Amino acid sequence: MDRVAVLGAGSWGTAFAKVLADSGTPTALWARRDTVADEISTSRVNSGYLPGVRLPDNLTATASAEQALDGARAVVLAVPSQTLRENLAAWRPALPPDSTLVSLAKGVELGTLKRMSEVVREVADVPEDRVAVVSGPNLAREIGAEQPTATVIACTDHDRAVELQRACTNPYFRPYTNTDVVGCELGGACKNVIALACGMAAGLGFGDNTMASIITRGLAETARLGAALGADPLTLAGLAGLGDLVATCASPLSRNRTFGERLGRGDTLAQAQEAAHGQVAEGVKSCTSIHALAARVGVDMPITDGVRRVCHDGLDPRVLTAALLGRETKAER
Repeated sequence: MDRVAVLGAGSWGTAFAKVLADSGTPTALWARRDTVADEISTSRVNSGYLPGVRLPDNLTATASAEQALDGARAVVLAVPSQTLRENLAAWRPALPPDSTLVSLAKGVELGTLKRMSEVVREVADVPEDRVAVVSGPNLAREIGAEQPTATVIACTDHDRAVELQRACTNPYFRPYTNTDVVGCELGGACKNVIALACGMAAGLGFGDNTMASIITRGLAETARLGAALGADPLTLAGLAGLGDLVATCASPLSRNRTFGERLGRGDTLAQAQEAAHGQVAEGVKSCTSIHALAARVGVDMPITDGVRRVCHDGLDPRVLTAALLGRETKAER
């Protein structure tokens, strides 16, 4: 792959741009602010989002989206899920013909209830075989430190997935391919919500039995939604499902986990957001859209609904715990 553009210089966008460059792929990273692009170009660091990580010399940075996109074979969209539509609409005129559009965002769009690949297809007006997604246990700070990890690149066009796989394979980053875009996206979106629940449990002082129960039952409700929307169940048992879920629910580096922990300790949503320097975890917004999507297809997702009620209806996490444990008993499957 001759050249890749990564649009978005946050933690994950910067880390993935580093992965591409370390794999020998010439990469251009677009930053919204000139100061970020200048720092990367002159000092080879992005201190605001990936501190302490030296970025490779074959990674260029620019605040001009048109410059980053010029001649790119693949365009990696590394912006939050709820801003993807607006950003992509602005970038559309400069998208190179036949480029592969790759989404790093993990969420379901509010209002439309579309997955990120569906948003990309609609806004860019491209067929589904030009859209790929990346999902897996990929905490940006660990990847920046070159700690070993694996991921999934999903695209309905297997050849495009393989091309992307080759572009980002290196000694610390191992990508697998998959054609199940639906399953990979649902695993990535739902795990943020389940991680909020795990954080709340930690904030309430609960231990590993509780965490394991939430992770397992969270995976079960994600799999129910996946089955209703045509996902392959094996995808959700893999890196984009269980793998991403475990990493996000267990790690203190997970924004959703730490945000939920503050809620479990009694913080309001506003207080938790203030403690996170004004940033809202993806699951706080996605819990609403995922719950609505599940309702549309008749799927019961009690943990997701409970997280939504804590975040947006003011439900006390202790009341949520009692409500979940007090549900009618039933067979596991």
